Amino acid sequence: MANKIKNDFLNKLTERYGELRKIEKSQSLFKVTDSDINIYIRYSKVHTGNRMFYGLREEDLLLLEGNPSVICFLWDAQTDPLILNYADYEEIFQSTTPARDSQFKIQIYLEEDGTELYIAKVGRFNIESNFGWEELDRLVDTKLTGRMPDLSHSNVQTLLGAIGKIKGYDIWIPPNDRSKMDLSVQPSFKCTDNLPNGYEKINSIIKEIDVIWIQRGAGKLRALFEVEHSTPIYSGLLRFNDIHLLSSTIKPRYSIVSNDTRRSTFVKQLNRPTFLISGLNEICTFLEYVNVYGWYQRIKN
Repeated sequence: MANKIKNDFLNKLTERYGELRKIEKSQSLFKVTDSDINIYIRYSKVHTGNRMFYGLREEDLLLLEGNPSVICFLWDAQTDPLILNYADYEEIFQSTTPARDSQFKIQIYLEEDGTELYIAKVGRFNIESNFGWEELDRLVDTKLTGRMPDLSHSNVQTLLGAIGKIKGYDIWIPPNDRSKMDLSVQPSFKCTDNLPNGYEKINSIIKEIDVIWIQRGAGKLRALFEVEHSTPIYSGLLRFNDIHLLSSTIKPRYSIVSNDTRRSTFVKQLNRPTFLISGLNEICTFLEYVNVYGWYQRIKN
């Protein structure tokens, strides 16, 4: 099955982008001849809990460095390919070490609230907007770059609220922020005026979270987003950590949302001893502005 899925994907690549050639010393690395783009293909079966497990060989990643490159993650019964621009994660891999077999261990979680990439010893990253061919299209045709508008804190809050609303959640945005929502990027939607019962001892912390998705009818917090536009990422992590420590009954998704230049800062801060001891480092995700925008564009259609 693995060979068939890989071969089918290679055929689609050839149809879209032209001739491919295999890169020496690897069975999984290919180059688009006309554009000189490297493509690293990895396959996994779907395991219990809708998880996939991958190993990225250190020697393969070294061949990607400094070149326009993508990593394509494939699995059984996949509708659209999952394609990551390696440049977005190159610094992350350089900051950690592979396992004893010289592979970086990767997991992908297919969740209702957004697909996540987990890099062992590093952290979690929301990659919901990376389904489809757009990432590779942008590299092949550089004219497509720069399509995403500059996003402000309020823009990002509005888009995250819109995504949650489309997915059927009630949305909490702090009342003081609601008048700043940017309806030019998304038509108006109503925010809930009340947080669910049962969280009284941490209500003062929760009510300041930038965006919360609440399961409609069940009164459960499903996802919490802190948009760190200019404020320190550490402050958002501390707020999440307080919620995580003070209420063991809450099992939402925690996401720090910022631009891609702060991804490495997120990794460094999340791996401070206080978050390693509390376990926040295992459950908190980094979500980029470009992924918020791409996620919204994808889900609204």
